[in-house]
Formats: sequence, C-alpha cells, structure tokens
Amino acid sequence: MDPGAGARKERRKPREPAARLEKAKQRSAQQELKQRQRAEIYALNRVMTELEQQQFDSFCKQMQGSGE
Repeated sequence: MDPGAGARKERRKPREPAARLEKAKQRSAQQELKQRQRAEIYALNRVMTELEQQQFDSFCKQMQGSGE
C-alpha cells in the first residue's frame, strides 16, 4: 500500500504548481473584483449623499419661502 501511495503522490506533484498558480490567479481576480465593487459602491454612495443634501437644501428653501 505504501509504495502505491508514494507513486500517486509523485504523479500529483507536477500538477500541483499549475493548480496552485490557477488558484492564486482566481483569488487575485476575486480580490480585484471585490476592490472594484467596493470602490464603485463608495462612489455611488458619495453621489447619492450629495444628491440627498441638494434635495434637502431645496426643500429647506421651499419651506422658508412659503413660511414668509
């Protein structure tokens, strides 16, 4: 049993670096995607906050105008 197990391990060794490299590439691509999505979310949040502030300012001006 041991010699057979050793032979199997020898067969796997040449494939390991390629599999590791592929996994590393996938992890890197996944991280880049997450970073990009995070940046997009922050940018969208910034735009939405600015729009909300503009609408609130406009509402305040309307209320002041109708109160006078």
